[in-house]
Amino acid sequence: MAESRSGVGVPARARPSLLKLRLSMIGVWAAVTGLATLILTAILLYLGMPIYGIYGILGFVVGFHFLQWLIGPYIINAIYNVREVKSHEYPWLHRIVEKLSRRSGLDKPPKLMLAEIDIPNAFAYGSPLTGNMVAVTRGLLNTLDEAEVEAVLGHEIGHLKHKDVIVMMMVSLIPAIIYYIGYSLYISGWFGGYGEEREGEGAGLILLIGILLMAISYIFNLFVFYMSRLREYYADSHSAMVADNGARNLQRGLVKIMMATGRLRRYLRGRSYSQLKMFFIADPDMRLKRFRGNVDELIEEVKREKPSVLVELFSTHPHPAKRLRFLDQFIA
Repeated sequence: MAESRSGVGVPARARPSLLKLRLSMIGVWAAVTGLATLILTAILLYLGMPIYGIYGILGFVVGFHFLQWLIGPYIINAIYNVREVKSHEYPWLHRIVEKLSRRSGLDKPPKLMLAEIDIPNAFAYGSPLTGNMVAVTRGLLNTLDEAEVEAVLGHEIGHLKHKDVIVMMMVSLIPAIIYYIGYSLYISGWFGGYGEEREGEGAGLILLIGILLMAISYIFNLFVFYMSRLREYYADSHSAMVADNGARNLQRGLVKIMMATGRLRRYLRGRSYSQLKMFFIADPDMRLKRFRGNVDELIEEVKREKPSVLVELFSTHPHPAKRLRFLDQFIA
């Protein structure tokens, strides 16, 4: 077995899969950036859009996302009733975070947070103002055993190790920029377009190009969803490599989370958890066919499911069947 950067062995059969995963993430990044640059450059050069207009839109979108990143943790803490877990509380949780952080090669452990909500889940977040944080919900602690909680935290610390929260913010900027440029052209088309030479039929063309760019921005969002699903696989692999028996315990933890969430379905309908869905380890909207029974038998049952391509296309998380099968590579 080869040694990973964290110092934990990587099973030989998992190496090709991890290489493919890394190359896929790089490929998506390159494709999104390259295509967006090509499309915008061609259209803006053709239209002769004023340079101050372009910089204005770029500045607004980048500035808005940057501000959102800076203050986002404070908003999450307020909305989801998140507080820091003091050193004397849950000493076993602190030990797990410290152990996983050390194995992951982090300079220092993230702050351990507790979200006082019933839904069983966990998430990693942070900004330069708050530092890195990893949160577990009250529902998670009531649902999983200690080994499964460790595997879940291994996944979340993987997000911090990979810095994929920042990567996701940068990728999500691209469809936002395309949308706002398209919206600007759409509005401009209604008022005559850019420059006197483009009045009349030119204004109509600008309006249509604006509509086209707004439609293209939604297509680029599919790339963002795909990148989100890739980062979940990557964090799953990290948990498998740094947590004790991480792959199997993460499989059990994921299925238990979905079982408990299924039982809470009616309660969750009136709650606003969809905004945080991308950050959760498991999508609260993901359904299981049954919510009770032997966990290990249910894991095998879920693995046999055939995911809907259309449903997964618009999902921020891989289908549970694909995640569980992916983790099988790390089980001896």
